[in-house]
Amino acid sequence: MLGAVIAALAIGFVWYGPLFGKRWQAESGLSDEALKSGNMAKIFGGFALATAFGAFILGHVLATYGGPGSSISTMIGFGVGLGFVASSIVGNYLFARKSATLMLIDGGYWTLTYTAMGLVFGLLR
Repeated sequence: MLGAVIAALAIGFVWYGPLFGKRWQAESGLSDEALKSGNMAKIFGGFALATAFGAFILGHVLATYGGPGSSISTMIGFGVGLGFVASSIVGNYLFARKSATLMLIDGGYWTLTYTAMGLVFGLLR
């Protein structure tokens, strides 16, 4: 499970950094000052705990399939990321009047992250 959380953090570092960081910041309406004023220990700690819980549940789902290998685990992770997480983000963001760009950035992150977590679980099987 720890490997899955580390994968999520590593993907997030790149995804919300050099790849889409500035665009995400603009679409979220967050100024540089707002980003700097956050309690980063609380934000990253809460994120790590929530992601660990998601990884635990994904690991449980994979275990119900008998602990499949990396290709099936990766496909299941992709299905969970796109089918459950990203689709939920779309619904929430539509009601919140968030942009399609922000939906794609955040939904894409979670789809990629759950796909990677599935791969990690499959490789560590």
